[in-house]
Amino acid sequence: MKSIGILIIILSFLCSCTEAPHATADFVTVENGRFYVNDKPYYYVGTNFWYGALIGSQGACGDRQRLLKELDFMKEKGITNLRVLVGADGLDGISGKVEPALQTSPGVYNDTILDGLDFFLSELGKRKMHAVLFLNNSWEWSGGFSQYLYWSGHGDVPMPNVKGWTAFSNYVAQYAKSEKAHQLFKNHIRNILTRVNRYTNRKYCDDPSIMAWQIGNEPRPFGEENKDAFAKWVTECAAFIKSIDPNHLVSVGSEGMAGCEGDIELWANIHADSHIDYLTIHIWPNNWGWIDKTNIAGTIDHAIDETHKYLDLHIEKAQKMNKPLVLEEFGLPRDSMQFTRESATSLRDRYYNEVFSVLKEHASEQDVFQGCNFWAWGGLAKPQHLLWQNGDDYMGDPGQEEQGLNSVYDTDTTVGLVANTVNEINHIIDRK
Repeated sequence: MKSIGILIIILSFLCSCTEAPHATADFVTVENGRFYVNDKPYYYVGTNFWYGALIGSQGACGDRQRLLKELDFMKEKGITNLRVLVGADGLDGISGKVEPALQTSPGVYNDTILDGLDFFLSELGKRKMHAVLFLNNSWEWSGGFSQYLYWSGHGDVPMPNVKGWTAFSNYVAQYAKSEKAHQLFKNHIRNILTRVNRYTNRKYCDDPSIMAWQIGNEPRPFGEENKDAFAKWVTECAAFIKSIDPNHLVSVGSEGMAGCEGDIELWANIHADSHIDYLTIHIWPNNWGWIDKTNIAGTIDHAIDETHKYLDLHIEKAQKMNKPLVLEEFGLPRDSMQFTRESATSLRDRYYNEVFSVLKEHASEQDVFQGCNFWAWGGLAKPQHLLWQNGDDYMGDPGQEEQGLNSVYDTDTTVGLVANTVNEINHIIDRK
């Protein structure tokens, strides 16, 4: 009988995150197809701050004083929703890849980075800020799909900066159907979601500073033949996350139609799943050929027109599903493709303002487009090399991109535009 009693205690602990969702204050919830926090509609302008856990660490990469300054500054400007990488996967020392890695081999973690994630979340909680934490990545800069494939016996990763994008894309296309890779990722999900924060003694599943768990950054099927398998994996993954933690929202991290082989119905069908709480899209005028980098001023109107079309197309689907939609990545290079802190951002500001105008319209009507996160926060960082090198400041641009390309520094005029937009949205919501 004693052994039975011990077993009951153990099971109670393991299941403690799978009770009915809390009515705890400060959680972001979805009710009747809209975001709410403390019974108030939640529309926001946030940012991507993928390196939050890294600078929160006490290791060589960490800078807690900078983290606290960044959070205080963003809070002051109304930027309170941050999209953050849980951690990179694999070995350090690979060009263009985030380091230090969190998961150095399957289920083996760098505790310094876990400590950084704990500290980061504890500081968010103090400021009533929220994080969307993405757990995986299609791209090589944090490991993700390709690292899980390597661990599963699919051979060496053909890094795109060495072997080219075609070789890399063909390699990661194997992920959609790799049960071994999927199982390793499920193990990682379980390890992170059941973690207890050492600074708050609160389980992650009970932490309202986490808005949502996100399956990955820009997950794609990587081929027409993978679409069914990809959709199956995404929906199974969402259900698995909910089975561990029903208290938080779950999102995909999709780019939208552009991340589904140009198939908007695939995107819509995935997001219609009951375990996926809201819809995500990304928009990249530079990467998608909507601007000419040698003539941004002359092509910005075309980028704006295409952005409105892409938004409208996905908003229509979100309205039919009655689920919130978030544009969680969008960006534009600095004027004249200069990357220094002193370089102008007037064209970017114009582009951002177009996105913000749509968000304000939806806030006024309490419609489905409820949030955007610009890519990305550079804050106090100072670019030291064209591409990131060990010891450089972390900024919004991962190591494989020009440092300062899409980063928003704390001194940019963009920050004032964001702050004014947040104030306008808050006034709209307060009048409702």
